[in-house]
Amino acid sequence: MSVPYKHEPFTDFTVETNRREFEAALKTVEAELGQDFPLRIGGELVYTDDKITSENPARKEQVVGKVSKATKDHAEQAMQAALTAFEDWKRWEPEARAEILFKAAAIVRRRKHEFSAYLVYEAGKPWNEADADTAEAIDFLEYYGRQMIELKNGVPVLSRDGEKNQYGYIPLGVAVVISPWNFAFAIMAGTTVAAAVTGNTVLLKPASTTPVVAAKFIEVLEEAGMPAGVINYIPGSGSEIGDYLVDHPRTRMISFTGSREVGERIYERAAKVNKGQYWLKRVVAEMGGKDTIVVDKEADLELAAKSIVASAFGFSGQKCSACSRAVIVEDVYDEVLEKAIALTKELKVGETINDTNMGPVNDQAAFDKIMNYIEIGKEEGRIVAGGTGDSSRGYFIQPTIVADVASDARLMQEEIFGPVVAFSKAKDFDEALAIANNTEYGLTGAVISRNRKNVEKAKTDFHVGNMYINRGCTGAIVGYHPFGGFNMSGTDSKAGGPDYLQLFLQAKTISESL
Repeated sequence: MSVPYKHEPFTDFTVETNRREFEAALKTVEAELGQDFPLRIGGELVYTDDKITSENPARKEQVVGKVSKATKDHAEQAMQAALTAFEDWKRWEPEARAEILFKAAAIVRRRKHEFSAYLVYEAGKPWNEADADTAEAIDFLEYYGRQMIELKNGVPVLSRDGEKNQYGYIPLGVAVVISPWNFAFAIMAGTTVAAAVTGNTVLLKPASTTPVVAAKFIEVLEEAGMPAGVINYIPGSGSEIGDYLVDHPRTRMISFTGSREVGERIYERAAKVNKGQYWLKRVVAEMGGKDTIVVDKEADLELAAKSIVASAFGFSGQKCSACSRAVIVEDVYDEVLEKAIALTKELKVGETINDTNMGPVNDQAAFDKIMNYIEIGKEEGRIVAGGTGDSSRGYFIQPTIVADVASDARLMQEEIFGPVVAFSKAKDFDEALAIANNTEYGLTGAVISRNRKNVEKAKTDFHVGNMYINRGCTGAIVGYHPFGGFNMSGTDSKAGGPDYLQLFLQAKTISESL
């Protein structure tokens, strides 16, 4: 039996030794940038003429790597390889599958700074955010391996005289995993190995802006002993191979993390039964949020301001859990706003090869979208911090606070996915909670309050999948804060939780007459 799960610790970059080691890793990875990475289909390395070029969003001219781009033909080859591999892989003992995850975790742990350095270059992550991303990837490997071992004997059910009954789990088949760019390592790795450790085979289509760290992870899995064809690496266009695989009659399930728009499209297409398909496809989707921190009049106001700023501007607000709305009871509104402005103006924005607070946003499209919302913010409220951007060298936007925004304004309703937070005033705690709930999303939220009655009310009435009390609304840890939301935030599939792997399995009852 494996040792108990324990969360991978974060690196303390105030320790000089850790800083020097990470700086050395950045230099080592910088010397490796620009390599070509092949598709991986059934154990074969496939190079294509058409490439996806991954660029450093903090320094646009710096190429992180070039990745072969899959076509529909490659997607079909990968499907056939996955179907073939499934016939053997589904029969592996759960402990044997889990051991590959544990070995992969050990490899990544030894190379932790290297993977974090790739995230600095490819995703534009500040040091602490990159380190947390890598730590979370390790956590997923360790946690899901242990969860699979726990599930191997199924769940006890009742038997009776003359009859023995068993209730267990079997894998589904081929899983299509479509992973996001914002947690280019953690979510990509977690969704991939959740499907694989449960006995399914995988077609992995990573985000087109962050395919290199995924390629490096596939190398780790191969080193750890993952059999050929179990996980096939096929980056490519969503409209070409993404749709093709979602529609494919042999696709058994789709695991998607990304925008609401794409998630709805996948959900709709997956619902159709295509020729030759004899199951209903399962969809696991995490689609974003419009997350609120509520500040009560009876609150630690320093904590409130720090929680808002950290949750709004960590990784430039590019988290589905990011605080994009601060709803504050009017008695303390001005004071919290003033404190948040002061903290925001202390943040340093720059290239993340240096240890800075905030780096770039993802790409030109993200930059343009966020800057457009800042213009909307000028009409809907007051820009009291930030409000400017510069995409000449990298995609940099200053952390932006928009004050005095109405609860029904676009800035309070639409997902921005950038370093912009709207402040809105409520007359009392009940109204603040009502404003927090007046969104189509329901992912994360936080309440800062010393009033126990209000805290208990929020536990019941704040309609989010992850609710936090007297802390920020980001930073879920695998095994500690199972993560997933309600409504248009997705299928409430709690990643890093005790029932997540069942989503990749189907239950089977065996009843034997004695």
